[in-house]
Amino acid sequence: MALPTRSLRRLTRVLDFYLKSIRLENSSLLCAIKLHEHRLPRVRWSSFLLCKPNRLYGTQNVRSFFTSAALSQEFIDVEGPVFAESITEGDIRWLKQKGDFVKADELVAEIETDKTTVEVPAPRSGVLAELLVNDGDRVTAKQLLYRLKLTSEPSSSEEPIESDAHEPVKQEAAEDVPKSEAQPAKEKAKPSEEPSTKVAVPSTLKPQSQIIPLSTEGPKGQAAGITGGRTEYRVKINRMRARIAQRLKDAQNTYAMLTTFNEVDMSAIFQMRKKHNEAFQKKHGVKLGLMSPFVKAAAYALQDQPIVNAVIDEGEIVYRQFIDISVAVASPKGLVVPVLRNVETMSFADVEKSIAHFAELAKGNKLAIEDMEGGTFTISNGGVFGSLFGTPIINPPQSAILGMHAIVDKPAAVDGKVEIRPMMYICLTYDHRLIDGREAVTFLRTIKSVIENPVVMLLGL
Repeated sequence: MALPTRSLRRLTRVLDFYLKSIRLENSSLLCAIKLHEHRLPRVRWSSFLLCKPNRLYGTQNVRSFFTSAALSQEFIDVEGPVFAESITEGDIRWLKQKGDFVKADELVAEIETDKTTVEVPAPRSGVLAELLVNDGDRVTAKQLLYRLKLTSEPSSSEEPIESDAHEPVKQEAAEDVPKSEAQPAKEKAKPSEEPSTKVAVPSTLKPQSQIIPLSTEGPKGQAAGITGGRTEYRVKINRMRARIAQRLKDAQNTYAMLTTFNEVDMSAIFQMRKKHNEAFQKKHGVKLGLMSPFVKAAAYALQDQPIVNAVIDEGEIVYRQFIDISVAVASPKGLVVPVLRNVETMSFADVEKSIAHFAELAKGNKLAIEDMEGGTFTISNGGVFGSLFGTPIINPPQSAILGMHAIVDKPAAVDGKVEIRPMMYICLTYDHRLIDGREAVTFLRTIKSVIENPVVMLLGL
């Protein structure tokens, strides 16, 4: 039965009002009019009568068409985050799969950039209806990543049923096996033969491999040969590691790098920690480590030798009157260098708290790009890994880097006597285009003097 023209006009007005008010493209009314055009006989037109007002929008709501429940579901397309100015793209790694239910702010994916990993949370609760990019694809800022079907809780059809998924497989496998194979037929056995007590296992259910004892010998009593592991596998290099490799190679190709060395007696620092560590931790809530003395010593030496804190830029020497020290921290994806800002104004407690905070973020790959941008000088502590001696590479666009190494008890000459002291090798790699050897050696000797006598640094002498 065709819908009267008067009713059709009314439906058209309701459709126009509905789309403008609620802004839904997949309206059930649109589906109804399409069905009317084809004059389908089994359409329940009374389903489109107006019902109670919509409290949220203050407009009239329309009941959904009974045959188009899927079209009434609300979908949204989710874009990727906005990157920092220095980053244009990254590689995506999906943490959820199609059909998974996610809550609002739950992580759906991670985008690995050159400097850090950017999280992609779900804006609202729903089910992942479609992944618009593949795992490992390169994506840009604000690119469409996935389609989310909005729902407050997962329905029974959308919940994963891993425990029940294997049952039908076993039943089908058993049903596919003929009864003659699944059960031994007694009537086929010869009268002279006794019925076998072993039950035949269907070929579809037999294990695919056999367990061979280690004591198995080869043919004719020969010992079984031991095969060596000569396999290899390839792993795609992550963007952070590729960026690190590129920056290190650029540093070697650009800078005239030279390294100078010295040796530091750590006895005074050890005595200071032993005497004041408990009170320091009680007051500030953080332990007094070894990094804070070296960070403050580096700031002290940079103020004494400002050329080490400078940089060459387009034929000019730029002197920075602030000291931002990058501290190298290991992360699961490579070495990262969060920056301590204005170290010359920081206390020992401020330095220790900042380093502990950055180290915690680095372990979880949660360092923000802003945390690693900038920096006028870098400190790398290879001693935490047991390094005794090494030459670090400058972190572009800086002009120098301080290297710390392992502390080793060794004989040292003290007031004409030989004593066992905790000693550490330190080194400074610098850009010889800008920094002369005299300035580099003076810088390193200044660090040595304030580490061996911290009172000089604390009193500002």
